Amino acid sequence: MSAVKPLNIIVTGGARGIGRGIFRHLLGLGHNVLALDSNPTELRHVISQIEIWNSTGKGKGDALKCDLRNRDEIKRFVAEADKLFKGRLDVLVNNAFATPHIWSDGRAMDDESEDIMEQWDTKIAVGLTAPFLLSRLCVPLLKKGDTDASPGCIVNVSSTRAYQSEINHEGYSAAKAGLLGLTQSMSVSLGHKHKIRVNAIIPGWIHVDDENKEADEKRTKWEDALGEEDANWHPAGRVGKVEDVCKALEYLIGAEFVTGQEVVVDGGVGRKMVYPE
Repeated sequence: MSAVKPLNIIVTGGARGIGRGIFRHLLGLGHNVLALDSNPTELRHVISQIEIWNSTGKGKGDALKCDLRNRDEIKRFVAEADKLFKGRLDVLVNNAFATPHIWSDGRAMDDESEDIMEQWDTKIAVGLTAPFLLSRLCVPLLKKGDTDASPGCIVNVSSTRAYQSEINHEGYSAAKAGLLGLTQSMSVSLGHKHKIRVNAIIPGWIHVDDENKEADEKRTKWEDALGEEDANWHPAGRVGKVEDVCKALEYLIGAEFVTGQEVVVDGGVGRKMVYPE
C-alpha cells in the first residue's frame, strides 16, 4: 500500500491497544486517519501525539469520542466523518470491543446475577452490532472511495478466540465469531452491488501493554513484561506486535482480488492450546 496517495480511513477503538497502533501506523504512512473511541482520557492523549506520529507531515489525524453502544451516536459520528472526509471514505477498520474480554467482577456465565446479561449486551453491541451499523451507514462514503484496488473497503478485526476460546470469554468469542460471519455476508452483499470488498484479520496474541497513555508516560517498551516463556509459546519465536497486524491490513487494503477472506496473524501455539492473559 503506497503512501503516495493519501487514503481516508476510520479506525474504531483507535485510542488504545491494536486500534491505536493501527492509527499511528497509517498516519505515519501519510494517510488521513480518524480514530473513534469511548475513552476521553485516551482520546485526548492520542490527539496530543498526532503531530509526533505524523512523521511524513502529509496525512491528517483526528480522534472523536463515540459510544458504540448508542446507535444515535454512531449516526452522528458518520455524519461528522462525512464532513471531515468530504463525502469519501476509502477504508473502514472495525476494531473496537468493550473491555475487558472476560466477564468483569470475577463473574462467570453461570452467575446468578442479571449483571452478566448487561455485560453480554454491551459486548455484542460494541463488538458485533456496531460494526454492522457503522458499515451500513458508511456505504455511501465507501462507494466514493478509491484504494486503487477497488472502491472503499472494510476490514473487521476478529480474534483467534473465535475458534479457540478460554474460560469466561463467551461474550468476546461470540462477538468475534459473529464478526467472521458478518464479514462473509457483507462481502457478498456489498461486493455484488457496489464492488466494496470486506475482509477480516484474525490476530492471535498481540502484546499491546505499551499502547496506552500510562505506558507512554512510563516509557514502557513492547518487550517489557514479556519473558522467554512467553516467546516459547509460539513456534514463530515471539509474541505478536501491532506491526504484524498492520502488515496484514496493508495487504487487504491493496489486494484487489481478495474479499470475504480471513487473514490469521498468529505465531502459532506451542505447548498449550490456549492463550495466556
